[in-house]
Amino acid sequence: MELSGAQILLECLKREGVEVLFGFPGGAVIDIYNELPNSSLKHVLVRHEQGAIHAADGFARASGKVGCCLVTSGPGATNTVTGIATAYMDSIPVVILTGQVPTPLIGNDAFQEVDIVGITRPCTKHNYLVKDVRELAHVIRQAFYLARSGRPGPVLVDLPKDVMQVKTKFIWPEDVKMRSYNPNVKPHAGQIKKVAQLIRDAERPIIYAGGGVITSQGHEALTWLAQKLHIPVTATLMGLGCFPGNDKLWLGMLGMHGTYAANMAINNADLVLAVGARFDDRVTGKVSTFAPKATLVHIDIDPTSIQKNVSVHVPLVADCRLALEALKDELAPSLTEYDFEGGHLPWVSKVLAWAKEHPLTYHPSETTIKPQSVVEKLYELTNGDAVICTEVGQNQMWAAQFYRFKEPNCFLSSGGLGTMGYGFPAAIGAQFARPDKMVIDIAGDGSIQMNIQEMATSVCNNLGVKIVILNNGYLGMVRQWQELFYKKNYCETCMDAQPDFVKLAEAYGATGFRITDPADLERVLKQALDTPGTVIVDVRVEREENVYPMVPAGASLTDMLLV
Repeated sequence: MELSGAQILLECLKREGVEVLFGFPGGAVIDIYNELPNSSLKHVLVRHEQGAIHAADGFARASGKVGCCLVTSGPGATNTVTGIATAYMDSIPVVILTGQVPTPLIGNDAFQEVDIVGITRPCTKHNYLVKDVRELAHVIRQAFYLARSGRPGPVLVDLPKDVMQVKTKFIWPEDVKMRSYNPNVKPHAGQIKKVAQLIRDAERPIIYAGGGVITSQGHEALTWLAQKLHIPVTATLMGLGCFPGNDKLWLGMLGMHGTYAANMAINNADLVLAVGARFDDRVTGKVSTFAPKATLVHIDIDPTSIQKNVSVHVPLVADCRLALEALKDELAPSLTEYDFEGGHLPWVSKVLAWAKEHPLTYHPSETTIKPQSVVEKLYELTNGDAVICTEVGQNQMWAAQFYRFKEPNCFLSSGGLGTMGYGFPAAIGAQFARPDKMVIDIAGDGSIQMNIQEMATSVCNNLGVKIVILNNGYLGMVRQWQELFYKKNYCETCMDAQPDFVKLAEAYGATGFRITDPADLERVLKQALDTPGTVIVDVRVEREENVYPMVPAGASLTDMLLV
């Protein structure tokens, strides 16, 4: 049977297991939208193309599957670029489908034409321009394979209008073979033995986990290693949830706004087992002083990430889960031979003493609401079982510090790119991926306004997303830097003329709450979480509260500014 390009595309998406397609129609993709009613795909109409890519990203992070979005040519395509870069920096599997002008018009500056393949080449894992409908099924198959395999990432497919209209025989490629792309996933047996012996010999080991542990579903093996071998665990922002946040061996996040215990442990460890992390500058601080006493082991599926920022002693290129499971198999027999608890007990005691001496804390107030207390109360009211999304800035750091994540795929945040406006559309995607979960976007009053138009998307789809705005009337993180390092020159960070967020919620058909008194915090938050549908909670918090600990840019991890 011959099918049009649009019909072939939708059939391919169905066979790739796409459940939800986030999109916004336009002339270049009108043929695809003409066929959508005949498809079983769930299409979600967003209000801005940036919302579509962030929602697809959030769906991918919350579900562990490939997210997918569809936009038109020209401005529709360029509106996705920030979201594509966000997914690229955080290694999130997303397939972006963009419309394009008909192939005879490409290069002629036609209406709504843009070279989206050229624009996105630096921030995609790969991208395609489909010029022949006979190649379409093969390209879609490759796109999803590339997005989800190896180090995941966004893949863009540009679809000219005429290619969507012409018909051809549909042939589904069962297998995907790419001669130039064969990521290594199996760990080298010799390196596994070497790492296992280093663990046996170490007196002060620490596990430093990143987002790769969650992507590879390696959290169970990592938890086994830490608990059986009595090794403290810290994680990057992207790695939160890979180890139970209520376990005694959990040190919290490390780095610029990491805990005192985590940063001190890295500085004093004799073995650092880095898994699925990339030694980002926000984690390492001054590179020359990072983990100065330790042997560094780096496990990552991407060979270009190893030795990129920090010189490591033992590299291991492999899928994180497979590597951790291989280490588990190698070390399991040693449990009767080595007394890991006894050998590591002095170290664990020292680390726990640091945590007790300098816990995450803040100065409570009876007259103003502390933003940290809002996150703590959310954790208490949800029993730590919610999917937490964040915007970027102080709200993001407080969420990472004070909400204890017990499982993976429950913390969604723009780590590498730091994209304001990410959290709310990502929460929409997460709610579609996890309809059984409470989904909360912890936001700032500045970043929530960047994609606030997606309120319509959430309300129209009867989603129960809760937006909790830590409203301090500032672009808070920039203001904090201005206070600490620029003599309180608060240039253009005061958010004047704020909207009434309660009325804004009502204007969209949602429910709004406002909290100004600390005495009302628990009661109103509980009422908001219990309210069906989309909810905005405008929490007026202490205006000049800062995020601590803080390591100044370029300083060593031990040079922390404490509360």
